[in-house]
Amino acid sequence: MARNKHPEETVNLILTVAFRLFMEKGYECTSIQDIIDELGGLSKGAIYHHFKSKEDILIAVSDRMTAESNQMLAVIRDRRDLNGIEKLKTIFKESINRPVQNDIFTVAPDFHKNSKLLFSLLYETMDCAVPEYILPIIQQGIEDGSIVTEFPRQLAELILLAANVWMNPMIFDSSQEESYGKFMIFRQMLQGFGLDLVDEEMLERLEELTTIYQNSRRHRVGTETSGENVQIDRMKKTED
Repeated sequence: MARNKHPEETVNLILTVAFRLFMEKGYECTSIQDIIDELGGLSKGAIYHHFKSKEDILIAVSDRMTAESNQMLAVIRDRRDLNGIEKLKTIFKESINRPVQNDIFTVAPDFHKNSKLLFSLLYETMDCAVPEYILPIIQQGIEDGSIVTEFPRQLAELILLAANVWMNPMIFDSSQEESYGKFMIFRQMLQGFGLDLVDEEMLERLEELTTIYQNSRRHRVGTETSGENVQIDRMKKTED
């Protein structure tokens, strides 16, 4: 077998095709074979050379989609014209308003069926986002007087766990009403810490993202049901 002289190009092609199919068909309804069929001659072996599973492909797709987010977080963290609490509010607003969030909530897999993906999200939150971005900002806020806490790391962990996990409709399959209730409690919790970070505009955006996810999920469920019905009809015809 000829050696692949351009592995980065192959990986990028796989991720580009996979992302498009995830958007069109949904993660659960996209198979490895679907991806292969769109790769213009690449074999299944070429995919498994770079990715062990479809879950690994999704994680890589998500990483590529969030790379811009991490850069944005770093820029806000390092700004000199904002105090700690202003940086936190800017991060919240910029994060949820990024257009790529629409794609993330559209592609969203069923986390109940993908424990590996859920662990990846938890790891990214606790071991990367907290120490790299949120904790330094809270520590700055303590120094400049805009944030008051004796437990900066624990506060950083609580904020991100609530925002990225507890409030995430992709994990708990929350309805719009359930999500709104969580948003309001999250807002009240932050205010209790003296952190008035979530305004009405942000709440409306969070509701919009929940709607995008729920619509995408209904579409996927409908597609899966339709596929099952077709398979049943074929089986009946075969029996006849």
